[in-house]
Amino acid sequence: MNDQLLMENILLLLKSNMEVYVHGTLEASNKSVHEALHYGLEETLKLQHNLYEKMTECGWYQVKNVDIKTIKDTLKKLKKKIE
Repeated sequence: MNDQLLMENILLLLKSNMEVYVHGTLEASNKSVHEALHYGLEETLKLQHNLYEKMTECGWYQVKNVDIKTIKDTLKKLKKKIE
């Protein structure tokens, strides 16, 4: 397994963990549990951001700009689905 694939897998795991932390934080029934889950979420967000930055530096995670026409077309499609 190469570094890029390993980092992609870690990124996916971090994203999955964040979902658990978000839902757990929202549903926590007491302050201590809420604070513990919220702390875990914040730390996981930091890890995810650092990993994203490193992958971007290496050219392994590329963000593409979307043109305004594509955005408008997508909005039209979504509006049609709502109506």
